[in-house]
Amino acid sequence: MVEFFANSLMSGYLQSSAMGRGIVLIQLLGSVVMYTMIIGKWRELRGIQNVSRRVTRDVMGEPCVLNHYLNRRESEHSPIENIYWSTCDRTIKQLSPKTRDAMIKNGQGGLPAVLTKHEMGLVKSLAEHALDEESIRVERGMGVIATVVALAPMLGLLGTVWGVLDAFADMGAAGSATIATMAPAISSALVTTVVGLIIAIPGVAMHNVLMSMVRGILSAMEGFEDDLVGRISLEYQEERSV
Repeated sequence: MVEFFANSLMSGYLQSSAMGRGIVLIQLLGSVVMYTMIIGKWRELRGIQNVSRRVTRDVMGEPCVLNHYLNRRESEHSPIENIYWSTCDRTIKQLSPKTRDAMIKNGQGGLPAVLTKHEMGLVKSLAEHALDEESIRVERGMGVIATVVALAPMLGLLGTVWGVLDAFADMGAAGSATIATMAPAISSALVTTVVGLIIAIPGVAMHNVLMSMVRGILSAMEGFEDDLVGRISLEYQEERSV
């Protein structure tokens, strides 16, 4: 069955016009790009999920939210880590030089330190900005996959319509039409649509799986940012400013 299907496609491709062959080649090139992006993105998202769980556990498990930052543990530059480092950088810079130096020297937070309501607002603003930047990073590449999925069947439809136009033009020039002369032309015209659907159908399924992973990661990032800012506010903001 598969061999018959493959032979039919190859036979139709060889009988198609230069326009049809060109469209098929573009579709195949797009599919290579799409599957390369899918594999790379799946590995990236899996890595982000694993690192995010570990970082969230380590950071929120500390008695002071800044301890992980002050100990300068090795970073894997995951989105949640980048949000954490950027937010802690801003928090430390808001503290007095004496308190900041003592914290860095001891590698421990929890020292007497206060942030005004305005300073806490700056910390929250930077955390939200870092969240936005990392969200863009997590979603990067998904547009390429979606574009190939959408364009593959549309290019196929274009190739089919073009092939049918050529078939009717040839029929008009010949002044007659029979099944024997029309069938090969129509068959070759349909090849581009078939190829487009073969590329798009699994592409849609894989894109949806990746988008589900992306949404889960973005939700975890938003929750982490809220918890981080809340912990900093609880531990370092002046009571009279709350």
